[in-house]
Amino acid sequence: MARLSLPERTFVLDALRAETVGGVLLLLAAIAALIWANTPLSESYESVRHFHIGPSALGLNLSIQHWAADGLLAIFFFVAGIELKREMVAGELRDPKAAALPVVAALCGMIAPALVYVVVNTTGGGSLDGWAVPTATDIAFALAVLAVIGTSLPSALRAFLLTLAVVDDLFAILIIAVFFTSDLNFAALGGAVAGLVLFWFLLHKGVRGWYVYVPIALAIWGLMYNSGVHATIAGVAMGLMLRCSRREGEDHSPGEHIEHMVRPLSAGFAVPMFALFSAGVAVSGGAMRDVFTQPETLGVVLGLVLGKTFGIFGGTWLTARFTRAKLNEDLAWADLFAVATLAGIGFTVSLLIGELAFEGNTELTDEVKAAVLVGSFLAALLATVLLKLRVRKYQAMVEAEERDEDMSGIPDVYEVDDPDHHRRLADIYERKAAEHRRRAEEAGAARENGSSPA
Repeated sequence: MARLSLPERTFVLDALRAETVGGVLLLLAAIAALIWANTPLSESYESVRHFHIGPSALGLNLSIQHWAADGLLAIFFFVAGIELKREMVAGELRDPKAAALPVVAALCGMIAPALVYVVVNTTGGGSLDGWAVPTATDIAFALAVLAVIGTSLPSALRAFLLTLAVVDDLFAILIIAVFFTSDLNFAALGGAVAGLVLFWFLLHKGVRGWYVYVPIALAIWGLMYNSGVHATIAGVAMGLMLRCSRREGEDHSPGEHIEHMVRPLSAGFAVPMFALFSAGVAVSGGAMRDVFTQPETLGVVLGLVLGKTFGIFGGTWLTARFTRAKLNEDLAWADLFAVATLAGIGFTVSLLIGELAFEGNTELTDEVKAAVLVGSFLAALLATVLLKLRVRKYQAMVEAEERDEDMSGIPDVYEVDDPDHHRRLADIYERKAAEHRRRAEEAGAARENGSSPA
């Protein structure tokens, strides 16, 4: 967890800026969905998101809601795949020692919420199908909150959150692939694999041109969807195939260049559209009460708010305590606890997993979505309070480091260890006092003589 190199730092900052904008758009889309679904226009909302469009002959006559979840989110996971590839070849994940803490933090931050959900539903007699719902972190929302609230926090904290979220995305992808894959169509799956091989071969040969890759990517996505494997896996696979290391004479690797081009589409359109057609659940007093009384929904809320926080913090602390891995020297454990709480914002992928886990049970799906919204809101609220406290702490430290009471031009913090510091400080104050008395005496004499003081 050493200081990031300048190229890595530039990349992290650029990613933060893009995801911050995406987080704001995501929030606006979620609010719009909630308003749309809880007004007299709710019937139109249901009509729009259940409207089917697409070629039936290709098995792609899908509802708008499915196009958003299976199609547009593939773009989001494509960008996530590129981020993961870059972290593995040029970022913190390339060094096992540096990668240890965020990887363990991400893994524990998924195991703990799942355990919380299982315990709540085992004791309460609920369904265990939604164990994976509270395991995901929404990177766009989390980074947006951190960027707005944590302006004075160390940059290493943002880097830690970004790395943790990338690894979290990888595990979420694996969960979707392993646990939410329906009956396989091996012919379609074979076609998708063949398309991925062709995609990799063209990249390896250095073939350029979006008009070559976009049709292949669409074909791979369509075949993956029809195979029974969740179609977003196609986006991840293609993202991982891009080269993210720079060669001699290159200012940017192909992966960086494509990510720079696609990220605005992901953050500015794909993810907000998914939120618009997935977050619209009917909210009432009874529904909010049920969130805290039904085991399935209570498990999601507690998993996001408590499971994420103590899983990430506890896993990181234990790893640093019993291994050679160390927390970045610029960070304090209180910083990590605040960012662990922030990771409980599990919006985008949690909503997606909720739809997959309770597919066919519309009522329970909507209740779980409401639980995701409530849990994410509570996590964001708690994280905001904790981050504000840390911001005040760092601002006070900066003020203390810059204080120069003796007006010597040297901050006092650098003079405290000088054995003659207090004597010199007293001399300075004595000279200032003598100068003040002299000017006061001159002013008094001038008034007595009837002249103006100089």
